Amino acid sequence: MPRYSRKESKCDEAQLKWFESAMERIKKATGARTQVQLAEVLDVRQSSISDAKRRCSIPSEWFLRLYRSHGLNPDWLSEGNEPVYIHDNKAKIPADILLREAPGASSRMNSRGRVVQVSTMAGADKDGTVWVPNPTEELSMPESLCPPKLAVVKVNSAAMEPAIGFGSFVGIDQARLEHPDGALCALHFPHQGLVIRRVFMQGNTFLLKPDNDKHMDLTIPAEEMSKRMVGQVVWVLQQLV
Repeated sequence: MPRYSRKESKCDEAQLKWFESAMERIKKATGARTQVQLAEVLDVRQSSISDAKRRCSIPSEWFLRLYRSHGLNPDWLSEGNEPVYIHDNKAKIPADILLREAPGASSRMNSRGRVVQVSTMAGADKDGTVWVPNPTEELSMPESLCPPKLAVVKVNSAAMEPAIGFGSFVGIDQARLEHPDGALCALHFPHQGLVIRRVFMQGNTFLLKPDNDKHMDLTIPAEEMSKRMVGQVVWVLQQLV
């Protein structure tokens, strides 16, 4: 039976080693690099992370949350037993690819790689009221470009060309829900999926402008912005030629 938590009050050397190994796998798989980010990923208070470290104990509900949010296998998180992911479309990622460090500059964060899931812009439920990722492929990225609440999509529109080309990969930080004028934002529209536009406030409405003049502007009432906002675009990966 996998030991998904340690309940003993005394933290001996073996327990500490288990705890540190399990927490390292959690951090690597989620991209959380600080205690604050880890608490955000796990949806717990920062003090809960400190308490877990003091007890050398990881609550079993943390493993359940990571399964639901990231598809991670609790047995791999706890004991290192593959597969890394339980879902069939993710199980083919081996742990050594997820955890390994690239040669050179080994102490630098940019040298660390992470495999991320790439979703369609339509998402898992095109007709739903909220956008839910629908992973269809994988992409290897530097860990420094993987915030805890990263969503990666493959763009199926030319509306933001030349800044974001058709078929490019876009990273969306779902923790960044502010939308200053001119920011590149991802918004959800039922029956359409994600839409990426530059956002501008105009009175009681938001103007969503494409970079490509062949595509139309969109407008939404200001009161709808919070429910449509998925996050800010933080990086774009595409060929320049």
